Amino acid sequence: MPVPHDIAAETELWDAFAESAFKDDAPPSFCWTQYAGHGPGPELLGTPRRALEIGCGTGRALAYLAQQGITAHGVDLSPIMVKKTSDRWADTGAVFHQGEVLEHLAASDDTYDAVYSIFGAAWFTDPSKLFPLVHAHLEPGGMFVFSQPPAIPGAYGPQGMYKGGFAGKAMFTYRYSYRPTVWERLLTRAGFATAKAEVIDAPKPGHIGTLIVSAYA
Repeated sequence: MPVPHDIAAETELWDAFAESAFKDDAPPSFCWTQYAGHGPGPELLGTPRRALEIGCGTGRALAYLAQQGITAHGVDLSPIMVKKTSDRWADTGAVFHQGEVLEHLAASDDTYDAVYSIFGAAWFTDPSKLFPLVHAHLEPGGMFVFSQPPAIPGAYGPQGMYKGGFAGKAMFTYRYSYRPTVWERLLTRAGFATAKAEVIDAPKPGHIGTLIVSAYA
């Protein structure tokens, strides 16, 4: 059953996140996991000429790609974050767009060799709506890769998520969690030729791992 995303409320939530998460002195960096220096890097994207990050957050990964000569675009829901990233990374050539990812993709004719999400929009957007749009914006053989925490056992599908603690103004969004095999099935149903989903162990035993999902158009 679809969940009632309130885009205005979610924009306010991600604006608040931008104020706390963005650091002016943080350098470009590309890491799929929540642990610095751990796990694979941008090689999962292949050798793209054009790449799009959905839910690009602080822009550090996008700036890293732009510095490698890749035409790098990103879209993020937060106007505050997009203003910060556009100012901070202007010299890299990375381009940041403000908007809701489904609306942005539906309104655009641009295509890419790679679309990716690092704990970003692929975690917070209904995959039945997102995946076909991503597929439509990929060149033949293009890559879609995303990472996020793995599902908590027994908790699958859309999950409500409060931000900023459990007191004060109710700020919340929805994230989507499935078993790896379900992610693969959702992607192939959306038109992807192949899909692989796996959980990368954390560097310390017993800590939260990282789900990494890759699919070819």
